[in-house]
Amino acid sequence: MAGCNYRNITCKTAANKINSNRLPFHWDLNLYRGCEHGCRYCYALYSHQYMGSEQFFRDIYVKTNIAEQLEKQLRSKNWRHEVINLGGVTDNYQPAEEYYQLMSDVWKLLIKYRTPAVISTKSTLILRDFDQIVQLSRISYVKIACTITTVDEDVRRHLEPGSPSSADRFDMLRQFTREKVDTGLHIMPIVPYLTDSRENLEGLFSRAQEAGVGSYLSCALNLKGKTKYSFFDFMARQYPALYPKLVALYQGGRLDVAYKKNLYQTLRSLRCRFPLTEDDEKWPVGEQKVNWEQMTLF
Repeated sequence: MAGCNYRNITCKTAANKINSNRLPFHWDLNLYRGCEHGCRYCYALYSHQYMGSEQFFRDIYVKTNIAEQLEKQLRSKNWRHEVINLGGVTDNYQPAEEYYQLMSDVWKLLIKYRTPAVISTKSTLILRDFDQIVQLSRISYVKIACTITTVDEDVRRHLEPGSPSSADRFDMLRQFTREKVDTGLHIMPIVPYLTDSRENLEGLFSRAQEAGVGSYLSCALNLKGKTKYSFFDFMARQYPALYPKLVALYQGGRLDVAYKKNLYQTLRSLRCRFPLTEDDEKWPVGEQKVNWEQMTLF
């Protein structure tokens, strides 16, 4: 995104421990703080308060020593080769990665220490590291997921102004499935009145099927904290006719129960038509069912 400020920082730990039974992994690694994709619904806006910045989409903090710190963890006798989630509070393949190329070093280390990993991204830049990812998939577990919320490019440009087109993202998934790398579609979040139509959801499932994607995740838009006020402001400016209806759905701070029930009925009916499994059924670790409304994946 034009006008971004890149600020180099160092980290003491590369992969951070997650103590939650709601998630199917227990380690998370983020190369950056902040994200240039500019997604209007981004749940992670709150996290920049710890950096003393209000510009989550423009002040991008780069952990320049993350490969060095990751190797210290992976070579430790205490490391149990657990799955690492690559990017829970940012997209590790956002535009900054094109310059810093930190993920290439991360994949090298995961290969060296045969460490399984999962990643969700909106960026086709991940194809730069295609050969490394395929190599890791041959010796350990890898899952490449892509968040795609709409097949309508006009809506996509408004909701996710710094991201590649949905068509390009499906093509990226197709290239990985051809090499038998496990892939997933993240329909997250489903935005009421913008991306929740049966036509849009069916389009996403259909294109995922065509790309050979094996599983999906979905959840409705969860609004709280800074994200709630930021998203309502966006809707008031960009979609003023929909704004009152959206606000009404979130009275009391949570999405209307009846609306949510109807949405998930639609998703279940689509699941019966398309051969995609729900993602929490395919994770290689953990037995907990996941509350995806609490998830922090990109």
